[in-house]
Amino acid sequence: MNQLMPNIEEVCKSLYALFQDVLSWEWDDRFEAVLATCCSENQSNVQKAMEDHLKNIWDSSGTQTPPDNVLNVIGHFNGLMPGQLLFTSDPNKQFLLCCAWWPWKDGETISVRIAPPSQGLSKTEKAELISRFKSWFGIEQDPAPL
Repeated sequence: MNQLMPNIEEVCKSLYALFQDVLSWEWDDRFEAVLATCCSENQSNVQKAMEDHLKNIWDSSGTQTPPDNVLNVIGHFNGLMPGQLLFTSDPNKQFLLCCAWWPWKDGETISVRIAPPSQGLSKTEKAELISRFKSWFGIEQDPAPL
């Protein structure tokens, strides 16, 4: 996992820095991902940044067959509906960083969820990665129980 960290950390910190004044990140327990929403005026800039950092884009059209690891991520996010996208790092690598792009029905808002690549990690490694992941997006950690 250690050789994985510098690249993931670099991508996450870069995305956070790009939109520090635009997106406010929080932790989404349901999908074990960081979550932010953006309005239509910021949509094209945020989408371009996702494309630049996570170069593979998947949609619900079925025109391309995703590899198993991408299918697992799509399943984790309960599938892709029309208009939704999944941006991923290189699916041929061991670990996959991904971003779910979900437009709202109002046509004005997009939910952006970025999930850490935790498949194949032990519980301890996953907890460590999630803790680091939250810090890269400026999310305060829960205090340790007494």
